[in-house]
Amino acid sequence: MKKKLLLLVTLAVAAIASAYAQPRAIGIRQGFGTEVSYEHSLGQNMLSLDFGIVGYAGLEAAVTYDWIDPFNTAFPWSKKGEWHWYMGVGAGLAWYWPSLPALGMSVGAAGRIGVEYDFWFPLQLSVDWRPVIGPSFYGDGGVGFNLGGLYAGAICLGVRYKF
Repeated sequence: MKKKLLLLVTLAVAAIASAYAQPRAIGIRQGFGTEVSYEHSLGQNMLSLDFGIVGYAGLEAAVTYDWIDPFNTAFPWSKKGEWHWYMGVGAGLAWYWPSLPALGMSVGAAGRIGVEYDFWFPLQLSVDWRPVIGPSFYGDGGVGFNLGGLYAGAICLGVRYKF
């Protein structure tokens, strides 16, 4: 029993150390709304978490798993910094202000495609498109399709601090 517990503790410590050893970035995404953005490196790829005000009409949260330089197609220019492009998939959820009675909430699939520049100091700039499309549930009980997810919070400029 003690050996199993020791093995479990060792694996947990190794997993936590591995997670903290990965590069991360935190900052904002600004477009048709403002979001706090967090990126966590998973080897060659990254997990992106975004939370903020969507279209200045509600709150939105989205998570995507992004492939960096997919298909081994990196930018050839890397003077002092690095250019990368990325694409990914995930999910999103939005809740709209109660003062807008026609709106309620929406859920859906998220996609992402973008380009980023990592400076030689800990700053990252990015431009991406992250639409979230799926059903919308209105305050009056109706259900529709979230076409606003194609533009609200979708095209953004990101500024992140890398650590």
